[in-house]
Amino acid sequence: MRMWLMSAGLALYCLAQSATAGTVLIVGDSISAGFGLDTREGWASLLQTRLRQEGFDDKVVNASISGDTSAGGQARLPALLAAHTPEVVVLELGGNDGLRGQPPAQLRQNLAAMIDQSRQAGAKVLLLGMQLPPNYGVRYTTAFAEVYKGLAKDKQVALVPFFLEGVGGVPELMQADGIHPAQGAQQRLLENAWPALKPLL
Repeated sequence: MRMWLMSAGLALYCLAQSATAGTVLIVGDSISAGFGLDTREGWASLLQTRLRQEGFDDKVVNASISGDTSAGGQARLPALLAAHTPEVVVLELGGNDGLRGQPPAQLRQNLAAMIDQSRQAGAKVLLLGMQLPPNYGVRYTTAFAEVYKGLAKDKQVALVPFFLEGVGGVPELMQADGIHPAQGAQQRLLENAWPALKPLL
């Protein structure tokens, strides 16, 4: 009888642990898709390892696609939310919008819609901000960076102001194209995101 009770207790504990485990959904572009890398080397894969090390049971679903824009992410998000019912949604989009010179107002509108959709699905949101190289001009780069800061303030969501902090513009941490982070930068990307992400778990 005692052994049965112990087994039943263990089963209930495992069920409770399973019930509390959540999903972290990453919706991003090539930066999170690990362009040019083995997917096991990307920061999203390193995040899964970090979660285990920190005692979290959450599963990472990396739904990032190289070349994606905020419009593309917004179009994909409803199906992703329905399929994965995430506890946390990490939005890493906008870089391609900026590189194509798209209006910052459109980027803001798309990201705002994604934040609202995620919250309506019961998820918390982490916004990973991007910045553009100076050759795009002060006016445009400033307006672009302000999209993330403004959204974080207005929507009251967690923000990493510049996800590529300490990586962008550092030759040894970038691939030959000067756009995509190399394997050696992936741990730094994780460290940039982790302090803002951990409180949401």
